Amino acid sequence: MSTATQPQEGESLVARTLRTGFPWLRFPAELETEFVAEYRLSRRRLVRSGLCIALATIFGLAILDRTLIGADAHGVPDAVRFGVHIPLVLIAIVLTSGRLYRWYWPFVHLFAPFYGLATVLLAVKAEGALTTFIYARLIIAVFFFYFMLGLSFKAAVRTNLLTLAGFLVAAAAGSMPPQFGLYLAFLLICANLYAGAGCYALEHANRAAFLDRRLLREVATHDGLTGLLNRAALEGEIHRIWQQAIRDRDVVTVVMIDIDHFKAYNDRYGHQAGDRCLRDVARAIRHAAGTRPRDCVARYGGEEMIAVLPGADREGGEQVARAILDAVAGLAIPHERSLTQPHVTVSVGVASLRPGRDSSHDLIVRIADRALYLAKEQGRNRHAVLEEADLGEATVVLAARELRTAG
Repeated sequence: MSTATQPQEGESLVARTLRTGFPWLRFPAELETEFVAEYRLSRRRLVRSGLCIALATIFGLAILDRTLIGADAHGVPDAVRFGVHIPLVLIAIVLTSGRLYRWYWPFVHLFAPFYGLATVLLAVKAEGALTTFIYARLIIAVFFFYFMLGLSFKAAVRTNLLTLAGFLVAAAAGSMPPQFGLYLAFLLICANLYAGAGCYALEHANRAAFLDRRLLREVATHDGLTGLLNRAALEGEIHRIWQQAIRDRDVVTVVMIDIDHFKAYNDRYGHQAGDRCLRDVARAIRHAAGTRPRDCVARYGGEEMIAVLPGADREGGEQVARAILDAVAGLAIPHERSLTQPHVTVSVGVASLRPGRDSSHDLIVRIADRALYLAKEQGRNRHAVLEEADLGEATVVLAARELRTAG
C-alpha cells in the first residue's frame, strides 16, 4: 500500500477519501450509498425539468418537420415519437412525483437505452428531406443522456455506447451511404467525448462537494482527538433514540466506560502518550460497541466514553461490556502505575431501561454512571449492570427528583 493511500492516525473515512481522491467516481460502500441517496433526492426537480424540456422538444421537432421542412413524417418517425419517445418521457415525468420517485431510478436505467435505440431507428428509417435532420438529432440524444436524466457518468456512458453501437450496426447493414454513416459515427464519438468530459467533471465536483459537507459535519459533531461523537452531538442523538424507543415501546441500554487510573498514566508517560492511549481505546470501544447501524458511541468527557444501544436488553449490554473489556485488554498498552493490571484497563457500567413517556434519557445515563462507579468500587477492570428494578422504586424516584432539581 502506498503512503498516499495508507490510513493516517485518527483519520476518518471521509477525510481519507478526500485525501486519496476518487478518480473512478466511486466511494467506499458506506459513503457511496449515502452519496447516491443524497444526490438522487437533490436532483428530483432538475430531472423533472429536463424531462419536460425533452417532451417539448419532441413535439417541437414534429411540428418543424411538417411546417418548415414540409416532410411526410408518417410511418416509422411518428410511430417512434408517439409510440415510444413520448410515452417513455411521460412515464418518467410521473415517476418524479412524490413517493413514486423511488421507482424513477430503476425505470430510467431501462428507459434510457430503449430511448436511444428508438432514436437510432427513427434516424435510419427517415426518408427524403427528414433524413439529414433526424440523423443530427442523435447528437441531441447524447447530451440528453449525459445531462438531463440524472444518470451517473458511468450509466450515461453505457447508454451512449449502446446507442452508438446500435447506430454502427444499422450503418453496417447498409441503411445509409457508407461515407455518411462514417461521418456521423465520428460526430457521435466526438459528441460523447465532449459531453462525457463535462459529465465526468460535474459528477466529480458533486462528489467533492458531498465529501466537503460531510467533513464539515464531522468536525461539528465529532471529537477531534478520538473521532467519536462529541458531547453536543450525543445529546441530540440520545434524545432521538429515546423518543423512538418510547414510540416503539423498546428498551434502551447505555454503557459508560472509564479508563482506569488515567491520571496516573498521564503523569507517568506524558500527555502525548495519553492522547494516543485515548485514541487507541476509543477505536477499540467503537469496534466493540458500534457494531449495529443504530448504535451510538461518543466521548462523554475526559477519559470517559459512552455507548447508547437502542433495542439492546441487559444481556446485550453485558455482551458489549465484555467485548469492550476484551478489546481494551487486547491493546496491551503498558501502564506501570496502574493498581489494577500492568496494562491499561477500563471499568464499564451498564444500564437498561424501557423508556416511559414521563421519563428522560438523562435518567438512564445517571443509572449507567452509578453502575460504572459500582464497577470501580468492586475493583475496576470489570463491568457492573443496573436496571430500574435493581435500583428500587425509591432510588429511581430520587434520581428523577435530582434531575428536576438540577434543571
